[in-house]
Amino acid sequence: MSDIIKLLPDSVVNQIAAGEVIQRPASVVKELIDNAIDAKATQIKLVIEDGGKTLIQVSDNGVGMSPTDARMAFERHATSKIKKAEDLFSIETKGFRGEAMASIASVAQVEMKTKQTDQSLGTKISIAESQIKSAEPTASSDGTVISVKHLFYNIPARRKFLKSDTIELRHIHDEFVHQALSYPEIAFSYFHNENEIYQLPAGSLRQRIIGIYGKKYKDELLAIQEETDVMDITGFVGTPTVAKKVRGEQLIFVNRRFIKSNYLQHAIQSAYEGLVGGDQFPFYILFLQIDPSKIDVNVHPTKQEIKFEDEKLIYHFLKVAIRHVLGKQILAPQLDFSNVDKGIEQLLSSSSNTSSLSVGAGTSASDFRWKKDSSGFSQQVSWVQMAEARKQHLEPKENVLPFDELKKDSMHLDLNNCFQLNASYIVVASQTGLLVIDQQHAHERVLYEHFLKLYHQTNVKGNPLLFPLTIHLNKPDALLLKQLLPQLLTLGVSIEEFGGESFILHSFPEFISDRGSETDWIQKILDQYRLNLEFELSVEDNLARSTAMGSSLKKGKILNKEEMINLTEQLFKCQMPYNNPNGKKVYLSLALDEIQNKLK
Repeated sequence: MSDIIKLLPDSVVNQIAAGEVIQRPASVVKELIDNAIDAKATQIKLVIEDGGKTLIQVSDNGVGMSPTDARMAFERHATSKIKKAEDLFSIETKGFRGEAMASIASVAQVEMKTKQTDQSLGTKISIAESQIKSAEPTASSDGTVISVKHLFYNIPARRKFLKSDTIELRHIHDEFVHQALSYPEIAFSYFHNENEIYQLPAGSLRQRIIGIYGKKYKDELLAIQEETDVMDITGFVGTPTVAKKVRGEQLIFVNRRFIKSNYLQHAIQSAYEGLVGGDQFPFYILFLQIDPSKIDVNVHPTKQEIKFEDEKLIYHFLKVAIRHVLGKQILAPQLDFSNVDKGIEQLLSSSSNTSSLSVGAGTSASDFRWKKDSSGFSQQVSWVQMAEARKQHLEPKENVLPFDELKKDSMHLDLNNCFQLNASYIVVASQTGLLVIDQQHAHERVLYEHFLKLYHQTNVKGNPLLFPLTIHLNKPDALLLKQLLPQLLTLGVSIEEFGGESFILHSFPEFISDRGSETDWIQKILDQYRLNLEFELSVEDNLARSTAMGSSLKKGKILNKEEMINLTEQLFKCQMPYNNPNGKKVYLSLALDEIQNKLK
């Protein structure tokens, strides 16, 4: 019997490796910018075409490569910084050419131009399917330009599973923002299909945040700078004013690497407890500097997940640091120091420059010291010893009547005797029992179906504003809004461009009354629209869902009798009243016999 185990060709091995590291265009963007940063670039330019499927190009003015290094960059296991296995656990740089270039070159057509400062000519290399097609001297500016064309062109199965340009661009945008925030001292620019998305000059972190997220954050950023023997914490957190009901502006970096950690995010969220609603997410851009030997960045190919030597300790330090800043900037004028918890007083106040930080039984924090800031502020409030996890509230099992039964039952509803429960639910009595309607979910369903109908109508007019309102957005939001202007006009929202990232709002849909600030309403629509992109809905369906979610009345809104009756009647007219646009249940029914059984 012949042998069946054989060595794979290098091209296939590289493609397998690429499957771990190169998941989508944003993965290529990350690797190329990592290389540019490690090449000591002070200017980095990203150019994208067709969501990264046609072209991903990164240019830098870094140190460049010699002809030999340029060739070696495409070899597997070629690196400039690892000489032994132990080095894997003390890496502080990001990547240098060879670690990912071999994988990229196995699934795309790659062209590299590179030149060192002290050389008169540079090197140009073209490569495809892991094979160097040409390598020659060329006139080039100092630094490196890498162009990645037609990603996954030789693996149709992988290319087929790429998402729409809009979705891929969202991932590229996120990756670019992570890198630009990590290195505000480097000038970054980003272009898509010849449209300028960002032009970010080198500057401070505060300037970089405002450049990315917009001027509205200028007065809403609270600086954090704490040093401990465990780690240093720097960055900014937002005031409760800029907290949102959607995620996306919560970033944590460890040693300048963006990481994902639900555990640390919980620490930050709990620090805001009592300041923002339970359904809101605060803004924060935080950098943790930790001894590399105390963390493991190699638990995932993308290095976005890391292991900490003492994760619980990091959790407590992070929570206290943020609460310290919030207390100093926001809570301090309102705090009552007459009933100070003695444990807290010992924790955050001391006559010396530092105070011992004990984070409770089972941890080893008592050996570490917490340094006060230059103001000498010492916070004495009882929130430090708050419970670390909220109680888990189990939702009751819900009974939902079939739609035919609901419509039949609605004929016997006594809407005049309906009432509101906890400013969140409408309770309606019928001959067969009780109907409990979630007012927010019901209104979202009503608005969603109404918006879908508007797309098939003509001459939809909105309510004109008494004074047109000027709206200023950041670059990505402005580009998205420009794409959605025709569909928004169909819904009765009249907006015109006013140059750059500014717009003028002229009218709103006449049936939307609980929108709050018009600017906030537009922002909610854009945020929700972005969240829905992963579902690959049509533009109309996505916008109908987003507008419904952003325009509906919310729980906690007190309704009068007429409003409760009107909402209930509108719900019964819906084609699918069971769920809101996101699939959450709208109502539950309690039959009389069920009520009687529970009262026995």
